[in-house]
Amino acid sequence: MDTPSLPAFPEDVPTHPLLVIDYQLISERDSNEIDRLWEAATKLGFCLKNHGVEEEADYMFDMGAETMKLPIMEKMRFEQGDNGVSFGYKAAGANAVDSTGRRDTVEFINIAKDDALAWPAHARRTYPSTVNERMDSTIVPFVKKSLKVTNTLLDVLSDRLGLPPGAFLDKHPINEFSGSEARVIRNPPPPPESADISLGIGSHTDFGSLSFLHNRLGGLQVLVPGAESWQYVK
Repeated sequence: MDTPSLPAFPEDVPTHPLLVIDYQLISERDSNEIDRLWEAATKLGFCLKNHGVEEEADYMFDMGAETMKLPIMEKMRFEQGDNGVSFGYKAAGANAVDSTGRRDTVEFINIAKDDALAWPAHARRTYPSTVNERMDSTIVPFVKKSLKVTNTLLDVLSDRLGLPPGAFLDKHPINEFSGSEARVIRNPPPPPESADISLGIGSHTDFGSLSFLHNRLGGLQVLVPGAESWQYVK
């Protein structure tokens, strides 16, 4: 596993604090921590600690770096296409980020949860060699551990809403196809001489029930209710 040197988070950008939720306490059904989770989940979101997926996430970053180093023509053999399914590779500049038509700057590889759980069979599509070589050691463990974390959170939130036991989990059957995926994003720095303020990805709300984001460099922004400008999450 590579351990690259990462630059410090800048001190001159507007930031918005998020509540830090202890997953270990949530998994133990600690009532005080569940109260904090509910507050965060019904307002803006939260950071999660002690979830136990840190090592697997590091290996996923390694897989992403290996994949992005492939020649562009090789990566485009696995392009996600325009059929409404996002699994596969997306090249930088494929999407617009605003109403002016300005193009995005990110490339990413999306791996279907269904393919990770079906491996070595292909449930939804095929992937570059760098993905296949990491399926057993990296991607499958990452997906399985992530599902355990997100299913726990869904179950706790379902209980807090007063729904029947397992109501949310019943809507996420493991044996049915879904849009759930593991994604690794690469956003290169702009050229030093560039005066343009680049946007990696345009403003959006994630699809699906929960997003389990692992971030190393910052860049995530949130639009706080009632605010007119986006703020960074540190």
